[in-house]
Amino acid sequence: MTELPVAVLVVAKAPVPGLAKTRLAVTLGDDAAADIAAAALLDTLDAVAAAPVQARVIAITGDLSAARRGTEISNRLRDFTIVEQRGADFAERLVNAHADASSSCGLPVLQIGMDTPQITAALVTDCAAALLKTDAVLGMATDGGWWILGVSRPHLAECLRTVPMSRLDTGGVTLAALRATGIEVGLVAELADVDTVDDVEAVRNACLPNSRFVGATVAVEV
Repeated sequence: MTELPVAVLVVAKAPVPGLAKTRLAVTLGDDAAADIAAAALLDTLDAVAAAPVQARVIAITGDLSAARRGTEISNRLRDFTIVEQRGADFAERLVNAHADASSSCGLPVLQIGMDTPQITAALVTDCAAALLKTDAVLGMATDGGWWILGVSRPHLAECLRTVPMSRLDTGGVTLAALRATGIEVGLVAELADVDTVDDVEAVRNACLPNSRFVGATVAVEV
């Protein structure tokens, strides 16, 4: 299949115990939460690596040498351009990550996080193809946020600076902020994402049975 002229950007945090998936850790403990975060990140990276796109970028924060499955993650990142996250808050880091990814390759940028390990290469491909037909694409999360954002030009992500993150209305506010700039926004698939232990079952049921996320969550009997 011909590669699509899109860069897929993964925004991620190194799965260091005590720093990763802190809402999961409240119930499961720091080590189990970090193991699940590592599994989710690796499943996400595998899906992106298998998608026929021209560029793959990860904007990461944290110390992989202290992370669970850090060596495995580092080896997987050989297929990615690595940039450091920069910014005072999450919204600013997202805006900067879009700019950095675009400057590294000059392509439209499709950005995802590490909370939807059920994604597949086919879904990434569909979202990338959708982005090539419009100004921006947005995929809502079932908790009111969003799991994927694609922009045809990096300055279109600037509106994220005014969007409050990690709220029940983040998805709707993001969609409104994008449309307020006068651009066309296409909506892609809605997915569940993982923030708390109550989210695990729905995401796990959507994953492939042999995925790392399934293995990590079953291992701690979630």
